[in-house]
Amino acid sequence: MSKVHNWQIGREMNYPYPQAFPKRQFAFVFNINRCIACQSCTMACKSTWTFNKGQEQMWWANVETKPYGGYPQFWDAKILELLEKANPGNQQWSGKLSNDKKKPYGQFDGKTIFEAQNMLTPDSARVLGYLPTDEEWNSPNIFEDNPVGKKGVRNELDNEGTALPEHKTWFFYLARICNHCSYPACLAACPRKAIYKRPEDGIVLIDQSQCRGYRKCVEACPYKKTMYRGNTRVSEKCVACYPRVEGKDPESGGQPMETRCMAACIGQIRMQGLVKMNNDGTWAEGRYNPLYYMVHVAKVALPLYPQFGTEPNGYYIPPRWVPRDYLKQMFGPGVDDAIERYTYPDRELLAVLQLFRRSNRIIFRYEIKEGPKIYEATLRGRKISMYNDTVIAYGQDDKEIFRTQIEEPVHVRPNKHANSI
Repeated sequence: MSKVHNWQIGREMNYPYPQAFPKRQFAFVFNINRCIACQSCTMACKSTWTFNKGQEQMWWANVETKPYGGYPQFWDAKILELLEKANPGNQQWSGKLSNDKKKPYGQFDGKTIFEAQNMLTPDSARVLGYLPTDEEWNSPNIFEDNPVGKKGVRNELDNEGTALPEHKTWFFYLARICNHCSYPACLAACPRKAIYKRPEDGIVLIDQSQCRGYRKCVEACPYKKTMYRGNTRVSEKCVACYPRVEGKDPESGGQPMETRCMAACIGQIRMQGLVKMNNDGTWAEGRYNPLYYMVHVAKVALPLYPQFGTEPNGYYIPPRWVPRDYLKQMFGPGVDDAIERYTYPDRELLAVLQLFRRSNRIIFRYEIKEGPKIYEATLRGRKISMYNDTVIAYGQDDKEIFRTQIEEPVHVRPNKHANSI
């Protein structure tokens, strides 16, 4: 095992290979508050990549209803249970949130999936994990819209109604793809070295000519985003639509383009991009890159299960109405601050949120031109103001992609069209 620095858990940790980082890293932010589980992303990916024989139950992109849903079923509860058995009562965070890039969320003092050696067996090799049963893969949308009810009892609803900051009856949608982790568990576990991170963008791929279908990657990935195809006897996974990221899609004119799942999102919850990396694995300063801003400046976007230790490059703006304890075990100790900033967005954050899904092109930089004040009110005792600023998005070539305003235009149909259907 090598010692590598994981900035999401605020310390060094064990990993089977020495640390190495790409020039730029594929990353994304999902705003859970906007997701309506329309499954447009799921079907866009399915119709592009996994529509062949042997891929019937293979969903590289999916949207599941939490807390009961999951694909495969109970994927997160099972790995959390294994980690708790490996380190009973000690899977805890210490320290405080800070502006230190190497320790922004404090420090995770528990064991990662690479450090739970007391639970490893010769069969599980280097990474703590498990192989889901066939039944657990068979229902990708199980428990859709099933809420947690009164006192955490399923289907027993609270009769007092709901109110922020936390609902007593709740569920939320969690959209997921491969996180293209900085320390991929699938890569660490593969005995054939068939899995690799691309040096140009950090996308994690499987060399299928080298894969022999041992399924160590399936067992090791805590997010279960590496999948086995029975008729070819090799593993497959999300490829981050890398031809689009490379700018090879004819639509983009040679400029980097967002993935299929991102481009299909009608709820406008998604933003995908490329961030520059430092030699120590932290993100290089990119103050006006929208992903850098949301993760490191506004700090509204948090990694999914950072305690696993894989340093995922998928980030989420947590849902405002969900009990905080549940969200903290999922997104780490930054939840309270992230929800506070999202609930009462400042002028810049409100502008950056308008960039989501306005274009299929990857945004590398934004600029804000200030506009007049258009709204002022008091929300739960706090004064809020809204300005009709214009936010401008620029591509890799530093040319303008689009510009949009905070106040969206309203179009009223003429009376002659009333009841025209």
